[in-house]
Amino acid sequence: MRRAVCPGSYDPATNGHLDIIERAARLFDEVVVAVGVNKSKKGLFTTEERMDILREITAKLPNVRVDSWQGLLVDYCRENDIIAVAKGLRSVSDFDYELQMAQMNRELTGLETLLMANNPAYGFVSSSLVKEISALGGDIEHLVPPIVFKRLSEKYSERG
Repeated sequence: MRRAVCPGSYDPATNGHLDIIERAARLFDEVVVAVGVNKSKKGLFTTEERMDILREITAKLPNVRVDSWQGLLVDYCRENDIIAVAKGLRSVSDFDYELQMAQMNRELTGLETLLMANNPAYGFVSSSLVKEISALGGDIEHLVPPIVFKRLSEKYSERG
């Protein structure tokens, strides 16, 4: 079985993330959407909330499962028999960063990375911008899956 991982913080997941996950799911037998756990960062959503959201938005994809990881991604991949990383690229700055990561991962363990050009409709969408616009009352409904829009609305209404 050929497995790939789509790693990220997914705080929150966007339509751009979902596009890359769906495309990777067409290329691999199994895709693991892995939520990175960084105990030094406080996200808007907990790791479990992010995983629940991702399970809901990928439920229609039978070869996708959601997990979390902490530490080196190459170690997670080795432990889970994952042969490739699938990542989306929005810009040249994404490419510079992702190329360095891909080269390092390959050097460390031979892990391959598939860098996919984003759907231009989502080239400007990032989790941080979505959170900022949502917090200020802007309309982000067309940029995120419906469950993310609902959860963001709930989070920011709780904060008053």
